[in-house]
Amino acid sequence: MEEKNKLLTIGQFAALHGINKKTLMWYDEIGLFRPAFIHPQNGYRFYNYHQSALLETILLLRELDVSIPEIQSFIRHRSAQSLQTLLEEKIAALDLKITHLNAVRQTLCNHRQTMETLLTMDLSQINQIQKKERYLITIPTDRDISYDKQVEMITAKTHDCQLHHLHDASYGTLISVESLKRGDFDDYCGLFIEIPVPLPNAGLHVQPAGTYLQAFFQGDWENMPEKYQQLFSYAQKHHLQLYGFSYEKILNETVTDRMEDYIVQIEIAIL
Repeated sequence: MEEKNKLLTIGQFAALHGINKKTLMWYDEIGLFRPAFIHPQNGYRFYNYHQSALLETILLLRELDVSIPEIQSFIRHRSAQSLQTLLEEKIAALDLKITHLNAVRQTLCNHRQTMETLLTMDLSQINQIQKKERYLITIPTDRDISYDKQVEMITAKTHDCQLHHLHDASYGTLISVESLKRGDFDDYCGLFIEIPVPLPNAGLHVQPAGTYLQAFFQGDWENMPEKYQQLFSYAQKHHLQLYGFSYEKILNETVTDRMEDYIVQIEIAIL
C-alpha cells in the first residue's frame, strides 16, 4: 500500500493510463481533473495511484462521447446513483449507434454482393438459387400512378421507416406470377424496399425462403417479356412451378448513368 501513496510524474501517470500527458495538462487547466500535488517551485504536476479510478471513469465517459460539462457536473455531484443514471443514458445511446452501424454493415454487404453478382453473372443463363427469407416494405402501385407520385410515395415510406438516406436500403418492383402468365407484363402491383434490419409493425411483405429462378435482363425494356418467356420455357422444361411474385431489382444504378445499360435481376420462387 505504501507504494500506492507515492507520487508519479505527469509522464508516468499518463503512460500508466495510455494517454498523452497533454491531456492531463488540459484536464487540469479546465478544472476537470487536477494533480494530487504541484511543485511550488517548478510547477511540475504529480499524481498518485488513488486518482486512477476517477481518471479511468473520465476516460470511459469521454469514449462514450459524454461532454466535458456533463462530466464536470457528474464529478461535482458524484455518487453511485448519478453514475448509474449517466451510464444508463449512454448505454442506451450506444445501443442505438450499434444498431445503426450493424444496419450500415448489412447494407454494405448487400452492395458488395450485388457488385460480385455483376462481375460474375451470365446474362444468357437462368439459374436456380437458394434464398433466405427476406422482409420487405411494400408500396402498392399500378400503371395509372405517375412516376412523380411513385417518387413521393417512396420518399414518404423511407421517412416512415426512419431510413436516413436512400442508400440505406435497396429498391425494386413486384409483379405477380399470375399477371405474367396472362401476358400482362406491365401490371406491377408494388414497389419494395429491402431494409437491412426488420422493423416492428411495419406491415412487412415476406419474400419466402426457398428455391428461386434467377435471370438477368439488359436492353430495351420493351423486350423484357422475352426474358420472361425464357423463364417460362425453362420452368416448363424442368417441370417447375412458378408462384408468388417476380422480384425485379436494378443492380448497376450506382455504376452507370445510362438507362439502356441497366441490368435487371429477376427472381421468382419455384416449387
